[in-house]
Parts: sequence; C-alpha cells; structure tokens
Amino acid sequence: MTSRLVLLALLCLAGPAFAGTRTLVPGDDVAGAVAAAAPGDEIVLGAGTHAGPVEVDRALTLRGERGAALVGNDRGSVINVTAPGVTVRGLVIRGSGSDRTGMDAGVNLARGAAGAVVEDNELIGNLHGIRIQGARDAIVRGNRITGRTGRQSEAGNGVSVWNAPGALVEGNTIRLGRDGIFSNASKKDIFRGNRMEKTRFAIHYMYTNDSVIADNVSVDNTVGYAIMFSDRLEITGNVSDGDRDHGLLLNAANKSGIRDNRVIGRELPAARWFTGEAGGASDGMPGSDAASDAAPEPGGSRLGPEKCLFVYNANRNSIADNRFDGCGIGIHFTAGSEGNKVTGNAFIGNVTQVKYVGTRTLDWSVEGRGNFWSDNPAFDLDGDGIADAAYRPNDIIDRVMWTAPQARLLVTSPAVQVIRWAQSRFPATLPGGVLDSAPLMSPPEATP
Repeated sequence: MTSRLVLLALLCLAGPAFAGTRTLVPGDDVAGAVAAAAPGDEIVLGAGTHAGPVEVDRALTLRGERGAALVGNDRGSVINVTAPGVTVRGLVIRGSGSDRTGMDAGVNLARGAAGAVVEDNELIGNLHGIRIQGARDAIVRGNRITGRTGRQSEAGNGVSVWNAPGALVEGNTIRLGRDGIFSNASKKDIFRGNRMEKTRFAIHYMYTNDSVIADNVSVDNTVGYAIMFSDRLEITGNVSDGDRDHGLLLNAANKSGIRDNRVIGRELPAARWFTGEAGGASDGMPGSDAASDAAPEPGGSRLGPEKCLFVYNANRNSIADNRFDGCGIGIHFTAGSEGNKVTGNAFIGNVTQVKYVGTRTLDWSVEGRGNFWSDNPAFDLDGDGIADAAYRPNDIIDRVMWTAPQARLLVTSPAVQVIRWAQSRFPATLPGGVLDSAPLMSPPEATP
C-alpha cells in the first residue's frame, strides 16, 4: 500500500513529463479545455471557427491547425495569458473589444506571462494586435497583424510593449492601426526584421533604453522610426521607404548608434497629407517648423518624407554610414543637440541637404572622414577620396528663408545673388553652421 502511494505521488510530481495533446473541433469549449489542462499540455484547435475569449493561466501550448480561428466576443482580449511558459501558435485571432483604456488586444501577455511565445499567428481587426504588458523575455515572432481602419488615433498598435525587459519582436508584418510597434518604459528589448505599412509611426520608442532596432522596413507610414526620450540604443540596418513626414526622428534620444540605415524619398500622393495623422506634443513629437507647414493641394503629388532625419534635442549620438536619399530636407538639426558625431553618411538628391538654424559651427567629420554630398562640385587632386575643400551646405540666405519664409519671393533677385556670390568668394563672411571639413568624393558602399 505504501509503495502505491509513493508511486502515485511521483506521478503527480512528474506531471509535465506525461503532458498530453487534446484536439478540439468547432463547438468544443476552448476555455474549459484550457482550465482542465495540466501544465505542459498542448491544446490543438482544428480547422474552423472556435469561440473565445480564453484565459491561459498555466504553462501550455495553444496551437491551431491550418484554418483554425479563435474569435472573441468583442469584449476584452481574445487570449489573455497570465502564466509563464505559454506558447500561442498558428491561429487566426480576431474579435477583441474596443476599450482603449483597458487596451483590449488579440493576445495580451500580462506581467506573469514571462517567457511567453506568440508566433506564426494572423491577427485581424483587433484593437491592439499583441500587447506585452510587463511580461519579461516574451517572444513575438512571425505574426501577420492587420489593424483597424478609420482614425489612427482611435486604433491600437500592432505590437504594444510596456515595461517588458528582454522582449524580442521579430519578423512580424504589421499593417494599419496606430503605431506598428510601440514601446514605453522598457529596456533591453530587440525589435528586428519587422515590416510596417500604413500606420502612424512604424516603430515608436518612449523611455526605452539599452535596446536594439535592426533590419526593419517601414513603408508608407506617417513617420518611419520615432525615437523619443530613450538612451543607449543601437539603430542599424533599417529602411524607411516613402514615409510621409520623417524617415527617422530623434527627439531627446541620447548616446545611441544610428548606423547603416536608409531613408528613401519619393513623390507621394498629396492626399496623404489630408488623410494621415501626425503625432502631437502629447506623443513626444516636436512642433512643426514654418518651412514645412505649407499645406499641399489635394490633387497631384508631393515629395516625402519631408525630412529624412530630424534631430531634435538629441545628444552624444553617433550618426554614421547612413543613406539619406531624395527627401525635402536631408537632415534637420535643431534644439540644442550637442556632442553628436556625423560621419560617413550619404546625402543624395535632397532638395535641401541640411537645415540648421543655430549659430555655432559644427564640423561633421570624424578623424578626417566626412560625408558625401551629391551637390558638392568638388575636386580631389591627390586622389585620396576626400574633397580638397570643405563643404558648407548653407549660407546666410538659407537662414533668412527658414526664419522668414515670405522672403522666398526674393530668392532670385539680383541682391540675393550678389550676397551669395560674395559669400562664395569670401568664406569668412559665412555665418556659423554646419561645416564638413573632409567631404567624401563618393558615397560609401551601401550595406546589403
């Protein structure tokens, strides 16, 4: 009798080793099956529509066969995970609620869901796609997330991260909604290899430190990468293609490396300036400047992004080996940004290469290596790849135009042309501003 009791106790303690798989068909009680499961079990949803919502409060795998959909009742989150070690895989998930205060989501990972894995799902029309709410070391990978149409300010994010150290958000495709990926008050996260389309901000960082943003693609968003109030980031290998306002925005982002990124400008339908929504001060966005405030006509096209790179009160960053191509402004540098190193970048075909209204002289070269400027008619007589003369992108007339846009009416007047001619012949008359003392003769090789 005693030996039987000992054996029974051992079997109970070794429960996960005897984990089982249960397959459900449409009409079966998914929530009940989860409540009856043992830690380590796998619950498989067969093809067809299954009723949610479901709360997962133990370590198990919830997996869908091809064609399996889990549909909520339009209240709360469709799947709410509260236990560590849970995997959600291979499901179509839709039908969350619309409570913006409660942040309803397709999948919600609560604080207790450490190490959760959400992968290879399709999330359609939920308020938020996937929400990581304090769950450490969560993985969100390979999901296809389509947000809601309508006003972006009333939609949720594709992936929302709050205070979730160690989160890995990788290889997801996100369309529509407010922000593609939004991170707030977190650290040591990795956002890598994601693609975001037709959102407000493709990636939006607030108060997130010591993290990586790498190899992502932003297409047709209002802003590509909005990095705000965050320190010690590695932002590398990302692409912004045809975003509207900014390809990359650094607002109070400090001590970070911005390398090997590419911003591609092109003609965009002018209607995008009427249908999209830019962020305001409450989103950490700096105010617009007068030179960029001219409203486009509804028809036709307009060049976007307006700014490839906007640096606003951002300090001690390394901005190196990036390519800023075809924007209204290549780089707008303002609001007391100090201690930044700008080297090895290619500024190609921007209408205005640099906008800097400050009076301090900034040398954008590091250890004898500057940047490539497509409008620099320079010579290289010694063949060392460095132009023989320094490059100054702006003069005093540019500053007048930025501070008093109405003066553009006089830009072709003889008086303005005489002033510009005099500055070109007597550089000492030039105001303080950006100087590249070692401009490159050709653009650095782009990273594949």
